[in-house]
Amino acid sequence: MSLWNLVSHMPPEEFSSLSTEFPRSLRCLLAEWLENQPWEFINGSDAFCTSMASRMLSDMLDKLRSAAGSDGQQCQILQQVSNIESTFCRDPLRLVAVVRAVLEGEKAAVLKRDHHLPLSFHRRQEELKFSLGLQRLQHRVREIQALQEEGPGRDGAVQSPVAPRELPTLILEAVKELEAAKQQVLKRIQIWKRQQQLAGNGAVFEENLAPLQKRCENLVEVYFQLQQQVMAASTELGPELLPRLLERFNEVLSSLVKSSFLVEKQPPQVLKTQTKFQASVRFLLGPRLLKALPKPYVVRADMVTEKQARELELSNYSNTLSESTGEILHNTVALETNPTSGNCCANFKNVLLKKIKRCERKGSESVTEEKCAVLFSTNVTLTPGNISIHLQVLSLPIVVIVHGNQDNNAKATVLWDNAFSDIDRVPFVVAERVPWDKMCDTLNLKFMAEVQTTKGLLKEHYFFLAQKIFNDHSASPEDFQSRHVSWAQFNKEILPGRGFTFWQWFDGVLDLTKRCLKSYWSDRLIMGFISKQYVCKLLSMQPDGTFLLRFSDSEIGGVTIAYVMRGKDGSSQVENIQPFSAKDLSIRSLGDRIRDLGQLRNLYPNIPKDQAFGSHYNKEQTGKDGRGYVSTAIKMTVESERDQHPPNTMGAPPEAPQAQMFNLPMLQHELPPENLQPLLGPMCPPTPFCPQPMPGGYPPVESSIMTVPERLTPPFHSPSQMLSPPSLSHCQDPAFRTPGPFMPNQFLPGEVPQLLPAGPSAEPQDVDMPELPPFPLMEEASLQSPPRWMSPSMDQPSASELEQLLEVSPLPPFAPLQQHSVYSNSSLSSWGLGDARWDDSIRPGHA
Repeated sequence: MSLWNLVSHMPPEEFSSLSTEFPRSLRCLLAEWLENQPWEFINGSDAFCTSMASRMLSDMLDKLRSAAGSDGQQCQILQQVSNIESTFCRDPLRLVAVVRAVLEGEKAAVLKRDHHLPLSFHRRQEELKFSLGLQRLQHRVREIQALQEEGPGRDGAVQSPVAPRELPTLILEAVKELEAAKQQVLKRIQIWKRQQQLAGNGAVFEENLAPLQKRCENLVEVYFQLQQQVMAASTELGPELLPRLLERFNEVLSSLVKSSFLVEKQPPQVLKTQTKFQASVRFLLGPRLLKALPKPYVVRADMVTEKQARELELSNYSNTLSESTGEILHNTVALETNPTSGNCCANFKNVLLKKIKRCERKGSESVTEEKCAVLFSTNVTLTPGNISIHLQVLSLPIVVIVHGNQDNNAKATVLWDNAFSDIDRVPFVVAERVPWDKMCDTLNLKFMAEVQTTKGLLKEHYFFLAQKIFNDHSASPEDFQSRHVSWAQFNKEILPGRGFTFWQWFDGVLDLTKRCLKSYWSDRLIMGFISKQYVCKLLSMQPDGTFLLRFSDSEIGGVTIAYVMRGKDGSSQVENIQPFSAKDLSIRSLGDRIRDLGQLRNLYPNIPKDQAFGSHYNKEQTGKDGRGYVSTAIKMTVESERDQHPPNTMGAPPEAPQAQMFNLPMLQHELPPENLQPLLGPMCPPTPFCPQPMPGGYPPVESSIMTVPERLTPPFHSPSQMLSPPSLSHCQDPAFRTPGPFMPNQFLPGEVPQLLPAGPSAEPQDVDMPELPPFPLMEEASLQSPPRWMSPSMDQPSASELEQLLEVSPLPPFAPLQQHSVYSNSSLSSWGLGDARWDDSIRPGHA
């Protein structure tokens, strides 16, 4: 954004004092063109500054005349152009001073209002400064060349006696300006590196190196021109001045060459052993300076510790690496110049860190706090002069892990280092404490980059995060602004009453939002970072059914729904539904879960839920699928909703009729409950099959599966049946311990087929098997008659005989099917335990 884009929306009265010599109407016509000229950097009155001012005045007049031809007020503009020309044609440096005052006044007004200037404005100013410095340097070279040509000419004229005294002065000034231009290039390279590091946290990064490469090449061209003039004037410079100048020249070239060897594509900053990665290095001056050899130059990659990196930095990368701290495979690549793009690069495509040698850690430092780096090095020969030079460059800090569970803490180390390291530091020193406002900027940058959203964190979110990381609920938002947060508070100290650190919790929120909640967050449907206590304060005064979404404060990677309801006494009660994880939301989306819950009506403060979440609802499938099966749907209920229905419906809508179940023949006996309990053990197997009690404070959530049986032979019926997963109380129901027989696929009176929360098992394929005749129902009046599968001549065993038989040869547990159920609707004969099913073909006689 240009400076004029900001100034044009401000009151003109603020700039009335700036329009006396330069009308605001002309400023409007020139707009961005005026800002793209180096007015602020022409500070002298020498020949170079005067010539630059004259050229800029001429360009301005041409620009205004061109603009006047397409403007309705042509006569007025041409009159103003005439006034500018008559006023400044004899003193163009005065025009420079006037325009510089206008621009400085506009910058002061913007800074007063916004406290900062656009980044693009600073970048453009830096480019103008370097470009003007390069033009000044070229002007110096031409002056030196002209002064040398004043010597004995073709006619044998004698050199002016003033020339020998002026030439050394001009050369010294030119060398000084060369060093200043070099410092500008090195600073620009450091800024590029810093921006590349911040990009690791999600900052915007202009990674195109072409402008920087062109700047380096232009400076090197002027360098060789000036060096040539110095060597031609060696006699005038004398034996004392010439060696000092040549030494300064060598230092300039060496700094430019070493600094232009960059890591264009960084290796992963969290690097797992035995994992391939990619990286690339680029030599900006390679196309201009590298001497062609029969064999290409080779770049080598080695792993170095923080101590080794510090030693290399202190030696200005003049020392060579003595020992690598890790074994890297495929670590040598050719340094080649692409004739099409003009880039000199070495691309590492299949590098693998086989193992790492750990160094001694400081104090309580963990493995995931240990930082190392990849050192890229090569030996090259430069032209002209056949100068051999050793090039080395370090990657950004890397944390090496050996297991995936170390990734979270390693990312914290990288995030802290990227955000709070200085632009020119000793590797890899970083502050232990940083201002809280900088931490807020870092968290916001990371959140927006990871979630890939334009909606960042709000000041209310920062307040909640500050309360969490500082464990202080009495301070105001202003109090936190002056505080500093430490690395220990960020990712070493466990949060009070929790089992995780602040970063581990925040990273869980990042992962959940990125995977499942991106669209909800971008639509501002999630309040997110807010405490449970403040939620109660917000919702307690709202109408019944008002709800909001927040990230769980006690679990990593969970989002919960808080809603208000009226108790039996009429008082408001705020409930928090058990948090949903990414796995939960992958089974049924958040929008569909909100649609399922009838007690949720309005999103806080008063937005109807269908209006807020309607675009996030998934279309419910109806009818049959491509294979001819009737579609099923998963519905969510909560405890408060399920209690409103009779117990036998298990959370199903009251209007949904129940499908009639069939009973298998029963083995009659009169065993006491304690003798039958071993046989009923498989009915309530231990974890993980039986649901565990849920944490307190959350209404339990159930997923129900709506199944619609296909055409079945009698005694089945076609109405749809709502199936709910069994709760833990079912396993403890006395009905399960009542003496009586139990056979596979037989359900107790009043019960329906149960499915565990894991969901329905896979849909089986149809199998051609003989159809079984329907089993007759058992009547209470005929309990004393022998079962139909017993021969009439067989005597029914007594209870004692049966008990003795069971002690010798207990009945086998249910046998899992090897193929598939013989029934067309497999959901009626399954328990939802993955692919395991109970064999319907087992008969009591087979035991």
